[in-house]
Amino acid sequence: MSAILRPAIVIFVLLTLITGIAYPLAVTGIAQAVFADRANGSLIMRDGEAVGSSLIGQDFSGDPKYFWGRLSATGPVPYTAFNAAKATGSSGSNLGPTNPALLENARARIEALKAADVAVGYARPADQRVPIDLVTSSASGLDPHVSLAAAEYQAPRVAKARGMDQASVRAAVTRHTRGRALGLLGEPVVNVLEVNFDLDGLAP
Repeated sequence: MSAILRPAIVIFVLLTLITGIAYPLAVTGIAQAVFADRANGSLIMRDGEAVGSSLIGQDFSGDPKYFWGRLSATGPVPYTAFNAAKATGSSGSNLGPTNPALLENARARIEALKAADVAVGYARPADQRVPIDLVTSSASGLDPHVSLAAAEYQAPRVAKARGMDQASVRAAVTRHTRGRALGLLGEPVVNVLEVNFDLDGLAP
């Protein structure tokens, strides 16, 4: 029995040291050395305190002076993925294209966007269409980005609400626009949290 038990114990100890200690330490060390910001959550700091992460969307819906993110855990109009009282977590809506609720949610979001325009006194062209990512939810429920079209759609309203010229608002959008992955994959996107914090520092 000892001839079988001893090798088993030795292998167990060795694998524990390798996979439970050596490997995690090596991965953590490499991550901290090569891309420490991402390894630590890509936190955005203000006055020494973490106020968010550039990887996780936050809810700005309801305040016209901010760019709004996608419908998901980051936006309560009309679908809220995260609800502390009901103990729900991040997720997409899981609504199929034939589900009437998907259209109802989109219509409610459009009305909310129209109300934001009215609140700041911005007269939007009647034929301007709402970008699809402003009226549909993301798969993760925590998407921090919107498309350039979605940012462009909101820029006049944000500028009007803040008393800023549109060129300054669009310049902030440009600063926080990320191009295609490897220059080929996906589309350019705007980080909503970063551009909103940027504008908070620019607003008169």
